[in-house]
Amino acid sequence: MEKKFKVVTLGCRTNQYESQAYKDQLNKLGYQEANEKEGADLCIVNTCTVTENADKKSLFQIKQLAKKHPNAKIVVTGCLVDQKNSPLKHSDLPVELVPNGQKENLLNQIFPEVENLPEFQIERFSAHTRAFVKVQDGCNSFCSYCVIPYVRGRSKSKNLKQIINEIEDLVKNGYKEIVLTGINIGDFDGGDASGNTRLSTLVKEVDKIKGLQRVRISSIDPDEVDQELIDVIKASPIMCHSMHIVLQSGSNHILKRMRRKYTKQEFFRCINDLKETFPDFTFTTDIIVGFPGESLDDFSETLDVVKSVRFAKVHAFPFSVRPGTRAERMDSHINSDEIARRRVSLSKASEQAAFDLRDKYIGKTISVLVEEDDSLREGYMQGYSEHFILVSFPKKNVRKNDIVSVKIMENHPDGLVGEIE
Repeated sequence: MEKKFKVVTLGCRTNQYESQAYKDQLNKLGYQEANEKEGADLCIVNTCTVTENADKKSLFQIKQLAKKHPNAKIVVTGCLVDQKNSPLKHSDLPVELVPNGQKENLLNQIFPEVENLPEFQIERFSAHTRAFVKVQDGCNSFCSYCVIPYVRGRSKSKNLKQIINEIEDLVKNGYKEIVLTGINIGDFDGGDASGNTRLSTLVKEVDKIKGLQRVRISSIDPDEVDQELIDVIKASPIMCHSMHIVLQSGSNHILKRMRRKYTKQEFFRCINDLKETFPDFTFTTDIIVGFPGESLDDFSETLDVVKSVRFAKVHAFPFSVRPGTRAERMDSHINSDEIARRRVSLSKASEQAAFDLRDKYIGKTISVLVEEDDSLREGYMQGYSEHFILVSFPKKNVRKNDIVSVKIMENHPDGLVGEIE
């Protein structure tokens, strides 16, 4: 009888990549992924601890699996395992904990008797038409609000050749779009102590892979977008003209309290350099709302940046105290009701800015990677453009993973709507 497994993932794209690697490894060992009605023999939970809410979601998922699969071996890994005073270390849950430092060898601990276990890398990305490829892990920044350097360790990069081989296999399996991801991808060095290998080096090598049609760079800090990287993007026929560049706050006062490595002016320098080179370039970002000491004037500066840049998408996070961080010990913490009010204001401003950005596409024809059925429009499918804008269109004999040309007819609060040409 086939053995069954479940993998539950919380948090970032790096976690999503790692969870897919577990799935691929288990498939090669003869395990099959359990559906919702089936019991599992093995459950793996890849946790997140970036916010208090992430902690709660991780614990909830573990408890649900223990209840639904009472006979399963439950292995918990990810950032919540490494968090200082993690509730997992003092719980009576029937789980085995694997810290982040041993995450890539998790199956070695579960199957110590198996020789030549499959490599920890992916060949496909379940339920996705784009594949996230982890190229770097860890962080050296120690921002005042963040536990990532403590739970994931210092920055370390994957070998350049290994990354290229992995992407080549994904392309052979039909993937047309790759997202290069990591915890702090701007630190990428390919494991090269000489300092000659950088993110721009990786992009140039990925650019040579035959059959690959789109490449994206995931979350990056503005001070890590230098002229060399911009030149490489300019020379590439497959680099998407869209990037997730982290803001966190539009106030220099708050950025300094956060211990970020850049100022608002440096953020705009990055945006303007890219816009001057590529007038069609679009941006997404992360913003923390209600950081300790954030005045209404500070928050207003953040709103001004959102309105000025017109981000395609803003991921807004209410400030969450993380144990052991400098921010935990700061004065002038803001009450949760006020944080919630500011988050609503930010959401309204960012949604309006994104709507205004999309307006310029009406009447234009853009390429879209077909991803899934549109849940709001019967008979329509949807996908993302090169500029990371959601586009819906009638099915008309298109299939998931096709890249199609769509003439944009309308702009809606949820994205653009058009017709296939």
